Amino acid sequence: MAEQTEVLEQIDPRDIGTPDNWIPRHPELIRLTGKHPFNCEAPLPLLLKQGFITPTSLHYVRNHGPVPKLSWDTHKVVIDGDVSNPLTLSMDDIAKLPYIEFPLTFCCAGNRRKEQNMVKKTIGFNWGAAAVSTAIWKGVPLRYILQLAGVKNDDNYEKTRYVCFGGTDKLPNGYYGTSITLKWAMDEEKDVMLAYEINGKRLTPDHGYPIRMIIPGIIGGRMVKWLDKISVTNKESDSWYHFHDNRVLPPNVDAERANKENWWYIPNYIIYDLNVNSAIAAPAHDEVIPFSSFSSDSEYTLRGYAYSGGGRKITRVEVTLDDGKTWLLSDLFDLEERNGRTWCWTFWSLKIPTHSFVRSSEIRVRAWDCSQNTQPENLTWNLMGMMNNCHYRVKIHVITYGKDVVLRFEHPTQAGNNPGGWMVRQHELEQKQSAPANAPANASKSESSSKDPKYTMEQVKQHNNEKDCWIIIDKKVYDCTKFIPIHPGGTTAILINAGTDCSEEFNAIHSDKAKKRLATFYIGDLDDSKRPKL
Repeated sequence: MAEQTEVLEQIDPRDIGTPDNWIPRHPELIRLTGKHPFNCEAPLPLLLKQGFITPTSLHYVRNHGPVPKLSWDTHKVVIDGDVSNPLTLSMDDIAKLPYIEFPLTFCCAGNRRKEQNMVKKTIGFNWGAAAVSTAIWKGVPLRYILQLAGVKNDDNYEKTRYVCFGGTDKLPNGYYGTSITLKWAMDEEKDVMLAYEINGKRLTPDHGYPIRMIIPGIIGGRMVKWLDKISVTNKESDSWYHFHDNRVLPPNVDAERANKENWWYIPNYIIYDLNVNSAIAAPAHDEVIPFSSFSSDSEYTLRGYAYSGGGRKITRVEVTLDDGKTWLLSDLFDLEERNGRTWCWTFWSLKIPTHSFVRSSEIRVRAWDCSQNTQPENLTWNLMGMMNNCHYRVKIHVITYGKDVVLRFEHPTQAGNNPGGWMVRQHELEQKQSAPANAPANASKSESSSKDPKYTMEQVKQHNNEKDCWIIIDKKVYDCTKFIPIHPGGTTAILINAGTDCSEEFNAIHSDKAKKRLATFYIGDLDDSKRPKL
């Protein structure tokens, strides 16, 4: 039985001063977008340690803005559009209807994005390899709700082709929403539901309380949280986020071209089904094995996860330690099927002689599903950094450690702004080599010099409101007051950082273009000469 970790959750100090200061959150979750909005994943070894079902408190979270404060007693879901019997249902109404309950693996389309960001910066933040979790979901089948609303299950969907979902989370570009086809929604084997429980309890705020969409086999971005509206229409969702999120554009399309030529609206590049993917959790990043522990019969168990989309079953997971010359077949565990479909990940493991690592420089893994889909050897960059599923590679280093010699393992990246990873190290080396020989070590894109004004931390703290907003990024001071009304991420994202050093938050999510624009608001440098040294 896998060990599970549920701790008493408290308000995280990092949420104080943000709109989410009322939500308990697990302290070990890795935050990917600074203080706000809340986007997180568990450390990969901790995630796999939990076993097949992920505790709710460690399930990854993708939020675009503040979490809405909703009540079970007052919340309602409206079902309208091209239906003969429009409905307005309370949560008590919904909870009395027939339900289904089953485990489902959620995965963000950005899982493993940081690897893409090491090749070239995308417009997305740094997901590691743990933007994936599995929980047991309970709710009412969507087809049942649609039948109550007067949609007939007669396979004739010529007039009404889409079911559009909307949430209550109002964002800078409107409410979050997306859609699926009506045929998909009415298919009993697709298991689409309106969920109100996770792991045997009511949803938590971060996971859509009191109700959300569940659409198995596809990316998490289609499963609208804080659901309040379902519309049957002859067009797909008109939400800005339906078009400008969750797409894989060709690698030669950058942000400027995508916006200028409206690539966001080309249907070929929209994402629904997950692709096949896998990762290595053991050995963990920076794990070491001393040579002194080796014996002729000592073994090591490699472990990780694998998943695929569309209900396709993982049929094998293979590992190579000789750069693909030979592949070793791993053992698969926890294969969960429902109605002939597989909605969940599988765990894999492989025992190998410990001395096998000595002759190898790298461990690589690839998975196959029942449609014979497998992972490509190398990644293909795309603007949004989505659906990265290349071979997962862990480097092996032989290092002298004190009086012993050890093997040290190095994963490609670490989630968020956390340091470490062979791709990160490689990226930093390439940047250093490409920099001009006479460039200063910490050159800033703002044309700062020794003559520029200097401000103390205490001075910056005084400029902390909507009418007077200063921030510090990488020891530079910026007056962002005029930018607040037009900030693409909304006013809150700036104001919660007003008067503070928000280097980590800014660098985690902003593009190179945004960093260049920031330079226009530069007013001086941070004077930290009087700061106490640690």
